[in-house]
Amino acid sequence: MAAAILSNQESASPPWPRLDHEAWKTSCATLHLWTQIVGKIRLAQTPWTNHSWHVPLYVTARGLTTSPIPCGARTFQIDFDFIEHLLLIQASDGATRTMPLKARSVADFYRELFAHLAALGLRIRIHATPNEIADGIPFDQDHQHASYDAEHVRHFWHALVQSDRVFKQFRARFIGKCSPVHFFWGSFDLAVTRFSGRPAPRHPGGVPHCPDWVMREAYSHELSSCGFWPGGEALPYPVFYAYAYPEPPGFSTADVRPRGARYEPGFNEFILPYEEVRLAASPDALLLEFLQSSYEAAANLGSWDRAALERTLQA
Repeated sequence: MAAAILSNQESASPPWPRLDHEAWKTSCATLHLWTQIVGKIRLAQTPWTNHSWHVPLYVTARGLTTSPIPCGARTFQIDFDFIEHLLLIQASDGATRTMPLKARSVADFYRELFAHLAALGLRIRIHATPNEIADGIPFDQDHQHASYDAEHVRHFWHALVQSDRVFKQFRARFIGKCSPVHFFWGSFDLAVTRFSGRPAPRHPGGVPHCPDWVMREAYSHELSSCGFWPGGEALPYPVFYAYAYPEPPGFSTADVRPRGARYEPGFNEFILPYEEVRLAASPDALLLEFLQSSYEAAANLGSWDRAALERTLQA
């Protein structure tokens, strides 16, 4: 037992691990699509909640989870375990199934997962086209994405664990309407969103393979949102981000800290490279400074009623 514990400790990532987007981008693309398949299962079975809060996944001590999903009188959940590199399906009647997370095509993952669901008596259908991805390949036809580097995936999950922990500290400062800290499989990012309580202008939509009405409902009220994204073609490194909708005048030139933060016009967001946080003397404090200062820029310039929305911390 002691040897096993030591082995796990030796293989563990540092609290804020290094993330090399170039080194794991093919695994990232494959994992993104796997999370979409699992997320769509939750979407298909869960009552609609405002701002699509019924669809995300959540960070766990071992990976990501759907949380409990209803299916008739039964409940089930699906978990990504990034320690043992397994997908675990658990039903409320005690039945379970597992499948390995390994280098395999999206089509193969899709086929095996739905075979396991059928064996458990969970007859579920999803729309099998990826969301928020231009030119997405239907899951059951995607033999192109088939990479899985376990070490890089584990590092990404450890970054999610740290981000989730700090985001929850930030969320606790707000008593107005606020989302959970959750992982959106469409955009493949961890996010938390605060609301002013006032309606927002109609969102223009235009997100690939996502109905405009979904985006309009998601952005129906004024908000300040922040999150963590592992990077992509347009920005090939991991970042923390923050934006406001609608963006108030002066937001793009606001004093958002720390010094490494900057406004990206192509994204209409402030970004702070993950590496700036990872290498900081106090990563938590640096990230909280970014989250707080970007929120203050949105709230002050947008004339939010901050006294009514924020929690006064006791000494």
